[in-house]
Amino acid sequence: MKALVLRLDAPLMSFGTVIVDHHGFIDDFPGLSTLTGLFANALGWNHSDWELLNDLQERLDFAARWDVSPEKLVDYQTVDLGSPKMRAPGWTTHGDPEHRTGGQDAKFGTHQRYRHFWMDGVMTVVVSLAPGKPTIDRLKEALENPARPLFLGRKSCLPARPLLDPVSPIVEGTDTLSVLFSVPVWNRNGSLSEVKEPLLACWSSSDTVSEDRGEQQLVYDLRDWQNQLLAGSRWRVRGMIGGGQ
Repeated sequence: MKALVLRLDAPLMSFGTVIVDHHGFIDDFPGLSTLTGLFANALGWNHSDWELLNDLQERLDFAARWDVSPEKLVDYQTVDLGSPKMRAPGWTTHGDPEHRTGGQDAKFGTHQRYRHFWMDGVMTVVVSLAPGKPTIDRLKEALENPARPLFLGRKSCLPARPLLDPVSPIVEGTDTLSVLFSVPVWNRNGSLSEVKEPLLACWSSSDTVSEDRGEQQLVYDLRDWQNQLLAGSRWRVRGMIGGGQ
């Protein structure tokens, strides 16, 4: 099995999960839909390419590890819907104007929201693909020369370095977890680091010895790309690896 090795390093990362009220919560790790969108952006696909997007999401598998643990940042945001520029109708993708509906506050009040981010972390992600197109080699080429600017979650989360591992961007192994064990840990400066303590990681529940090292958790990271809706959940394992284990 071929696997792609990504090194995610950015001032801010945001791996969205289920939104509750005005809080945009985040997961510890990227979801399948997040990685699908990242790769699709690099390939130059659009939302209209929903069949390609759904197929890529179904073929993806990954394991991830925080090499440098991040800190959580919560950004407080407001928007005054009563300002003149916000009272004007918005234009939909169908070319029709759309006015805000609801009560007075919903239409013209000041809305508050909280957007959560991971700050100053470094993550290693190992990605594999079931047979089909694009291949792992094609994804590597797209990340080396992306069709559009790439971001790690929200558009404000720009990477601080190229996403591919500069030494071994493609590694072979039996599954993503075993490859993750074989990939060296990075430190804050992007060089190799000696691991003394276990590191937080996640991997597919189908990977070898997965249940011996972590706990199963239900994650909601699947997307219906045709209708732009949450598409369901899957089981993933979360646990500590490395550090002499």
